[in-house]
Amino acid sequence: MRFSSLLPAVMTAFIAAGAQADDLKIGLQDDLDGLDPARSRTFVGEVVFESLCDSLVAIGADLVVKPELAEKWSWNADGTELTLTLFPNLKFHDGSAIDAAAVKANLDRAVTLPDSMRRSELQSVKGVEVVDGLTVKIMLKRPDPTLLPQLSNRAGMMLSPASFEKAVTAPSCSGPYKFVARQQNYKIDLEKFADYRNAADYHFDKLTFMIIPDTTVRLANLRSGALDMLERLAPSDIPSVKADDKLQLAQVTSVGYQGMTINVGNGTTRAKGLLAKDKRIRLALELAIDRNVINDVVGSGIFQPAQQPFTGVSPYHNKDIKVTARDVAKAKSILKEAGVEKVSFELLFANSTTSQQVAELIQAMAAEAGFDIKLRAVEFTSMLAQTQSGDFDAVLTGWSGRYDPDGNLHQFVTCKASLNYAGFCNEQVDKDLNTAKVTADFETRKKFYDDAQSILQDQLPIIYLYHQPWPFVLAKNLKGFTPLPTGLISIKGMTRAS
Repeated sequence: MRFSSLLPAVMTAFIAAGAQADDLKIGLQDDLDGLDPARSRTFVGEVVFESLCDSLVAIGADLVVKPELAEKWSWNADGTELTLTLFPNLKFHDGSAIDAAAVKANLDRAVTLPDSMRRSELQSVKGVEVVDGLTVKIMLKRPDPTLLPQLSNRAGMMLSPASFEKAVTAPSCSGPYKFVARQQNYKIDLEKFADYRNAADYHFDKLTFMIIPDTTVRLANLRSGALDMLERLAPSDIPSVKADDKLQLAQVTSVGYQGMTINVGNGTTRAKGLLAKDKRIRLALELAIDRNVINDVVGSGIFQPAQQPFTGVSPYHNKDIKVTARDVAKAKSILKEAGVEKVSFELLFANSTTSQQVAELIQAMAAEAGFDIKLRAVEFTSMLAQTQSGDFDAVLTGWSGRYDPDGNLHQFVTCKASLNYAGFCNEQVDKDLNTAKVTADFETRKKFYDDAQSILQDQLPIIYLYHQPWPFVLAKNLKGFTPLPTGLISIKGMTRAS
């Protein structure tokens, strides 16, 4: 039973129970695809992993790499070997030691597992060597300045090797909270790991993630006391939250984006339509969309219009790439030049309130230019399965973002990348982005990203729509929360006032 479909009367028992002092309940917009970091693709998976699975290194609110499982690290002279030394006496949730052998097993698995989503992130890795009980050496095929950022995320998350086979449903991980149970499309239960190295910094005995796609229901449950916190507040609800003396709003600028991915080469059926075959059709579609309207109507002024994957706070943001202004007449002219008056396709999206509103706006705006868009809302995990298999024409999807530019682009548009839902493949883009991965000099590296973007702006496998802040809402009695630019939720140091 989906929690979001429950009527208020039916929810009475749950609401009456409230949130106990030692039990923190957080409302998520989507369900996650699985609990194995090597296979995970979802943003909400990252939110849960923040408490469940530690990485070798971490990224803080200041976007600087810092120790997590690894106490220290160093590079060799030519940048082809990264040596990491773990903190001593660390344990997985099953009680086994977090040591160099376990790190090697996890990295080897992330590189070789057939359905690993981390393979493209670790493609520079040539091998992993155990130096001693706490020290591991990662040998690279070439210098890779993106490796440490990747190891701060799912590529660097450590599972007990004994739990590899059951990782999707019941992982034994390394974070401050350990897995208890999951009810798909409803909730995920975690409990505090007593042997965690910094256990004293975590003040809740239980952590529950509730899956509630409907933003109205999510906020209602927070107001009732059934939730303590929620992520991704609907922008239209910001004024009412600010006026509510029982709630607090926390926002931070995202390093990610939201956009529309076009199936231009993924699979054998959907990638044969006009939208896929002719870049002029994709340009006409982009010209039919007014990003400012999306910002005003859905974003309430906080959805910054986007034309690229890098926000204005990124040093890799290309100032010469301007946001495309809506021009219906030009869109119609381009369709006429392409020999068509009407183009039909299906737009897939996850069944959240915000996605529904954006999809309906795009449908209405594009209709004025000659597009007949059929909308299809599905559960978030079903949407991911369809995009992976190529069973879609276009899909509304986004990315939480990485502070290194490689993490926002390479895995989505290079030919063999694991998250290339568009099925886009361009030899020059691959060359530019593969070279950028191994280039340390900022100016040189930025030019490779700029060159790749010039091709992507011409081909439009992804139409970037907006950059959004991460709006979190908490009960007034929660203290110590710091929102992260990645949209993740760290409850380290958080307390509940009496």
